[in-house]
Amino acid sequence: MGEVTRGARALVVCPDIRGQAYDLDAEARLAEAQGLALAIGLEIAASSIVPVRDVRPNTLFGSGQVENIGVACEQDAIDLVVVDGALSAIQQRNLEDRVKRKVIDRTGLILEIFGERAVTAEGRLQVELAHLDYQQSRLVRSWTHLERQRGGFGFLGGPGETQIEADRRMIRQRMGRLRRELEQVRKTRGLHRERRERAPWPVIALVGYTNAGKSTLFNALTGSDVVAQDLLFATLDPTMRAIALPGVEKAILSDTVGFISDLPTQLVAAFRATLEEVTAANLIVHVRDMANPDAAAQKQQVLNVLADMGIVGGEGDGTTIPILEAWNKWDLIEPDQRMDLLDLQSDTSAIVPISARTSFGLDDLIERMDVLLTQDAREYRIQIPIDDGRRLAWLHQHGQVLSEELSGAGEMQNSLTVRMTPKDYNRFNALTSNADA
Repeated sequence: MGEVTRGARALVVCPDIRGQAYDLDAEARLAEAQGLALAIGLEIAASSIVPVRDVRPNTLFGSGQVENIGVACEQDAIDLVVVDGALSAIQQRNLEDRVKRKVIDRTGLILEIFGERAVTAEGRLQVELAHLDYQQSRLVRSWTHLERQRGGFGFLGGPGETQIEADRRMIRQRMGRLRRELEQVRKTRGLHRERRERAPWPVIALVGYTNAGKSTLFNALTGSDVVAQDLLFATLDPTMRAIALPGVEKAILSDTVGFISDLPTQLVAAFRATLEEVTAANLIVHVRDMANPDAAAQKQQVLNVLADMGIVGGEGDGTTIPILEAWNKWDLIEPDQRMDLLDLQSDTSAIVPISARTSFGLDDLIERMDVLLTQDAREYRIQIPIDDGRRLAWLHQHGQVLSEELSGAGEMQNSLTVRMTPKDYNRFNALTSNADA
């Protein structure tokens, strides 16, 4: 995308606008902005919170504040100014003119990270779509020839079309193509999900605020080597692996993109599909960084997004998919604080303190996941012909066979009592129907 040079010296500025509601306080927002800058390989030379009493439409900050930012750029040999907020194209251009440095806002910075981290074809398509959406309003900053006019042919635009109009039209056309390609990718993944749903394997989705430790936990549970770094947005593409639980022979564990406060609107729309796997999950494990002082606010951010997707109710109530909280980084919390956190919980059955890094509590987590996935299991009496080894093996693999005996005077039958979930029982019936067809 060309906005950011890895290793560049950055000044991180967090505007604190009077009267504006924020999810996190100014110090926490500044720390998060610094984390975003580090995630793209910037060197943070300086950072500050800048109180903004009245938003200036041309520069966001007051003239004195802009001058101070310029002085700081000179003193600290700054290459890039990161503004932790949304800048209009005009504000961005004017700030660059005044401080004589490249300026990037929060949306542009997150787009840079997403562009670098996306691995799958879908991830790359989503990044490009989000970037083009962002770029549309910033062509005035990106080009110097915009006021030149050119005549045109029918397929290039009408006579007198300005360069900026032509550029915007090309961007719209490219976005249209990207949306069609993304739709095809989603259909393909939908088919894969249907295949998984036909297979008798429950899906466990790991969700949580960015850098909460999801990928570290994913690796610990699966023995995998997914990128797990102390960086925001280390994981951008959904990763899936099979795991075994005591009462479930095989389950699919899915690692998802991290949540973050004030996610740019372009990314909310473009990256919605990466969270579609969560809506198809049988169990959600919400990984929380309990050593973070803003853990409560981060939890609410995650619940708000899940509520938008129809997975939970307004304030975290009315859950439609079971949610288990994995209280990660427990090893970094003082014993007294641990007791205080646990005392605040009215229902401790929905939480498991863990340390994904040291493997503390992982056995308890596995046991709780197993219980939640099998909690609606019922006993079924099933009869199968003695020579139907395939379906008999299926029941042994995917249910808990409580008893088994031979019956029938003519054609011998296996008469079984099997404990399984209604969903698995329906899958077994579908298996029977397909075999009979």
